[in-house]
Amino acid sequence: MDYCLANDDGAAAIWNGQPNLDLDGDGRLDAIGLDLDGDGMQDDALADFDGDGVADHAVLDLDNDGATEAWFTDEGSGTWGVAVDRGGQLRWFGLDGVEHTGGPVIDFDEHGRADDRLLDTDDNGVADRVLCAGENGMTGYVDTDGDGKWNVRLTDTDGDGLADGASTL
Repeated sequence: MDYCLANDDGAAAIWNGQPNLDLDGDGRLDAIGLDLDGDGMQDDALADFDGDGVADHAVLDLDNDGATEAWFTDEGSGTWGVAVDRGGQLRWFGLDGVEHTGGPVIDFDEHGRADDRLLDTDDNGVADRVLCAGENGMTGYVDTDGDGKWNVRLTDTDGDGLADGASTL
């Protein structure tokens, strides 16, 4: 797995290492244990949850000493600037572009029922899929380019769980 870290002087270097931790619990080694916060303990980690060979998550204080773990993701700029709440809360955008926090079950379609499910398939803390339960089947929205805006609407009109149609937004 590749990762980039900067020294105190601001000079950055790209490193490569073999994962030695399984942070997401799927049985696959996906993280490298490091001392990222300078406390002298290798109780921090960089993880590659999307499987592309590049670290996309950082976590501090995995040593279970009572300190709260802090999770961060690289939102694409090369810095660990987005805090990720591992309790299930996601940032998501409504169809009107207004940002919200919540989930994973919400009232996305504003029908008065919290029965729509947010999905974060790239583990960056921002929802990129939402499934909305409806009277005539499911409707789904997909952010295809990772910018937080919904690009495609999927419809399942016969209720079999498979998309019958797609339209761009």
